[in-house]
Amino acid sequence: MFKGSFVAIVTPFKNGKIDEKAYADLIEFQIGEGTQGIVPCGTTGESATLSHKEHERVVELTVEIANKRVPVVAGTGSNSTTEAIMLTKHAKSASADAALLITPYYNKPTQEGLYQHFKAIAESVDIPQFLYNVPGRTGVNMLPETVARLSKVKNIVGIKEATGDMKQVSDVIALCGDNFAVFSGDDFTTFPLLAIGGKGVISVTANVVPGDVAALCNEFFVGNMRKAKEFHYKLRHLNEAMFYETNPIPVKTALSLMGKVSGEMRLPLCSMSEKNLERLKGVMKGYGLI
Repeated sequence: MFKGSFVAIVTPFKNGKIDEKAYADLIEFQIGEGTQGIVPCGTTGESATLSHKEHERVVELTVEIANKRVPVVAGTGSNSTTEAIMLTKHAKSASADAALLITPYYNKPTQEGLYQHFKAIAESVDIPQFLYNVPGRTGVNMLPETVARLSKVKNIVGIKEATGDMKQVSDVIALCGDNFAVFSGDDFTTFPLLAIGGKGVISVTANVVPGDVAALCNEFFVGNMRKAKEFHYKLRHLNEAMFYETNPIPVKTALSLMGKVSGEMRLPLCSMSEKNLERLKGVMKGYGLI
């Protein structure tokens, strides 16, 4: 169930509210183009500025629209263990297929604190759970030894690894074994991460070109390394463009240029600078997107 190209989907807004029509259209676009899983309420989905009610609505909408065609992995992490448990319980009640749980940000827990945090959530909610390690966002790096301890908890099934460090990813895979699903959390590492034993990607770029990100994964898994490598290099400049500014500013701007969302973001995120907007447009024109 958990393999291939999963999209870290944006949350479209219109006049300060969730644009449910645009969101439904985005999910249909993703599924139609071959995306193999939807991940709502992550960093790319601006979970940090969603109210609890909005967060729950986005998860419910995703499950409803996906309608079991692809798995839904709901972002339910928090820097409060109690809040993470609450959000994860809701994801289960909404019939999400799994939860994605970020390492607690700002608190900067120790490795033992990380272990206790994730273990408490897993023991409180019987749903498959993915860890999410993104030190650039959280200020804490969950070490491979800690991931290995957590991989022994029965419903902790994988990790989204966004360190960009292939040695660390290799250590995680070596310590946790083949039954533990390691996903890339950085689009530029998808191909190399698959090559060392990863199972897929939770992708920002897939918001814009879901077919090509899915194709990279599909070609890899059928053993067509040459074709997978071609997609890796084809996507290179677009992957870079998605991080010209803080995610999800570029990807929402790109989707707006494609006419799929309004491009509206919530403060403290703001519109893209003119300089970077022109750079983004140049990459998108080169790719044939606009």
